Amino acid sequence: MKKKWTIFGVIVLLLFIICWFSYQKITDDTYKGMSIIPEERKDIPLFKGLEPTEHQYILKGNHWEDIYHFYMKELPGLGWQTEYIESALDDNESDNDWSGFMSRWRKEDFDGELWISAHYNQNEDQTEVMFDKTEILQSTSWIEDVPDSICIYQSPTAQNCTEIKDKSKIEQITRFINEAMDTNEEVDSRNETLIIDFADIKVNVFYEGEKEIFLQSEKGTKLMKQEQEFLELLIIN
Repeated sequence: MKKKWTIFGVIVLLLFIICWFSYQKITDDTYKGMSIIPEERKDIPLFKGLEPTEHQYILKGNHWEDIYHFYMKELPGLGWQTEYIESALDDNESDNDWSGFMSRWRKEDFDGELWISAHYNQNEDQTEVMFDKTEILQSTSWIEDVPDSICIYQSPTAQNCTEIKDKSKIEQITRFINEAMDTNEEVDSRNETLIIDFADIKVNVFYEGEKEIFLQSEKGTKLMKQEQEFLELLIIN
């Protein structure tokens, strides 16, 4: 009888160990693509209904506006301060309503920056939310004095450049470059390259479709999201 109880106990213990490791594996797979997990922090509430799936959270239906208002209301009360917010609510184009929002937050005792973004995936009929912890990015001004004119080469092999003397356009181009984030990343391959000659400094612009834009000069490398307005100022047919 004692031997039977021993065998039974061993079986129960093995089942417990198998279940525990299975749970750990499922948990690891669920959160493996996330740099920060809201469920593990008291100061990052999770919007009701969001379910984790490796690198993002999902919720059936279009709820990004509710999620946006939720975090705009809740996070400041938990010590977070907004560093940057961009939302489709600020866009008058109704066709872009699905594109959601992107926000960056900082907190005194938080080492880095908290990024929260959400958008509506029309094909899957679900709202997709991402939480990310990143290093605090810096923007170094490459151009201190706005010149009277600049020259834009449409490719690295172009012999001739297009001179721009419009003060407003030059100021806009300068602002985009100065506000782009410094990065130590290597420049990823891009299909298109422009060169902007400011006389004192030349800036290479690497771009392709919807991909992020790399800027490179003797002062380093910068990274910016795909800004169509910026490219429209540069691309001259």
